[in-house]
Amino acid sequence: MAVTDPIADMLTRIRNANTASHSTVDVPASRVKRAIAEILKEEGFIDGFERVSEGPQGTLRIQLRYGPEKEKVITGLRRISRPGLRVYTPKTSIPRVLGGLGLVIISTPQGIMSGKRARKLGVGGEVLAYVW
Repeated sequence: MAVTDPIADMLTRIRNANTASHSTVDVPASRVKRAIAEILKEEGFIDGFERVSEGPQGTLRIQLRYGPEKEKVITGLRRISRPGLRVYTPKTSIPRVLGGLGLVIISTPQGIMSGKRARKLGVGGEVLAYVW
């Protein structure tokens, strides 16, 4: 089965594993997915990730984070720019999620980064996803 949008596939796997209260989720590895996982880790949405060498491209094993009473840290994930409708934003109007409590993941000419970092560097780009 060919996946036409691998980033949406990754976000869906994380969303499904989070809903089912799994501790880890496996995602086929790529540099873009690794960069997204690094941002999620830096912002405190996941505990960590590691690359497992299985098959030709390998796998990213992501450890999901939960609160002390097993409450979910990630309450929502939404893919914004998709293959059929690309969404771009200039540096002056980078969106905020939940008034700044959520996270915007943006693909810029300097690489994939959070909306907060893109604002600081003064760059715009393609809005990949919202996480809250």
